[in-house]
Amino acid sequence: MMHADLTRREVLAGLAAGAAAGVFSSARAARAAVSELVWATWDSNGHPEYVQTFEKETGVKIKLSYLSSEDAQFAALKTGSASDWDMINPSLNGSWRYIKAGLLKPLDLSKVPNASMMYDVFKTTPKVLDESGKPFAVPYLWGLNPIVYRTDKLDKEPDYATLFDAKYSGQLAMRDYALESIAIAGLVAGVPRNKVFTMDAKELAEAKKLLIAQKPLLRTYWQTIGDLTNLFATGEVSCAFSWRVPFDELKGKMAMGMAKPKAGVMGWCDCFAMPADLPEDKTELAYKFIDYLLGPTYATEIARIGNYATTSSVIRDKLSKDEQAAIFIDDMDVMKSFMWPVAPDNYSDWLKIWNEVKAS
Repeated sequence: MMHADLTRREVLAGLAAGAAAGVFSSARAARAAVSELVWATWDSNGHPEYVQTFEKETGVKIKLSYLSSEDAQFAALKTGSASDWDMINPSLNGSWRYIKAGLLKPLDLSKVPNASMMYDVFKTTPKVLDESGKPFAVPYLWGLNPIVYRTDKLDKEPDYATLFDAKYSGQLAMRDYALESIAIAGLVAGVPRNKVFTMDAKELAEAKKLLIAQKPLLRTYWQTIGDLTNLFATGEVSCAFSWRVPFDELKGKMAMGMAKPKAGVMGWCDCFAMPADLPEDKTELAYKFIDYLLGPTYATEIARIGNYATTSSVIRDKLSKDEQAAIFIDDMDVMKSFMWPVAPDNYSDWLKIWNEVKAS
């Protein structure tokens, strides 16, 4: 019932004010809509052209934050210094660290339709699950890490021992990453490949000795693949444990080779995950983004430009045999020869050794 003291004009004015408030509220909501997602990933995975189709389709800008190492990524999340990251990039074999530390949001794969197209080896992996079987990450990209070298500077195809050879002093480079670098030293020291990621204290000590002796022979410990590519291009590095990027980018300009060491090829797989505290509005967009990473557009772009394969079979049958061979999906059995780096339970000991090597 209308209050006797209220006039018709006052009621209409009140209604108008309410309507205006509703309009302004809607405008504020529109302004508050998510316009950007920050993706922490490797520079080889996140070229701007790889994500531009997603940006056009959604109107959401993907801001790329390039990683220097997985250890740095894990530390940033654990200490809270990466609060602006909306989507992150744990490795398949290192995901357990993030899950155990409570850093990741559990995922609902029913919101990722393209996950049904993943190769079985990635679709069924337990490495992205917690103890209850709940998924916290999605494998999306994989490949191998070879030794890249200048064929005009080395007289034979290198192996891991070449990276410790004083003959090439000043021309060598290693990745600034404890897991792979210490494992390589273990292989050179004679540790069997099936034990190299579970070395005991004595074996780790031998690996450390080799790495300390190697340090003065190195031009650098590289952190980004762009930096290493530039070092090859300027002639400052002739041989490095690497990703394949320098080979692909420079093979038409320089005498480049790519070796797959007989001791074991380092396989890798990157995963998509969300920080545990990601707000709901960004979470829904992040689901759309991982679906995009497993879809045909990203798979085509990264195969064409980066020579990498996604974990999805979505474009495989559309590629020629040569195109399939270039990204190692012509014969999926190739993965059986890979050494999949696994961060051991005592990885803190590995990090301590690595810091001591670099400080030596």
